[in-house]
Amino acid sequence: MKVLLKIVLSAVVVLILAQVLPGVAVESLWIAIIVALVLALFNAILKPIFVILTLPVTIITLGLFLLVINAAIILLADYFIDGFTVSGWLWALIFSLLLSFFQSILHSGLKKD
Repeated sequence: MKVLLKIVLSAVVVLILAQVLPGVAVESLWIAIIVALVLALFNAILKPIFVILTLPVTIITLGLFLLVINAAIILLADYFIDGFTVSGWLWALIFSLLLSFFQSILHSGLKKD
């Protein structure tokens, strides 16, 4: 049940960010829910693979390359989801940073089991 609530909260944040950021567009609430699900899936499956493959660069940049990985995951979601559009790397990076920030605030309010 908590996972479903996290997905809905993430979808709401995606909708809000799409309204605020001019380089990001989401057509509907359902598309935002799909975006939240796909991003959760990509972060669970693809992100660890990307982190391992780029470990030397991540170490050299003191972890800042993880921001590039997050932006790449956002652009990958943009590629696969019709109705979700990100204008470029910079908007993907800004969207990723803001999404992570607001998700951490909203998810911290949920109690642990």
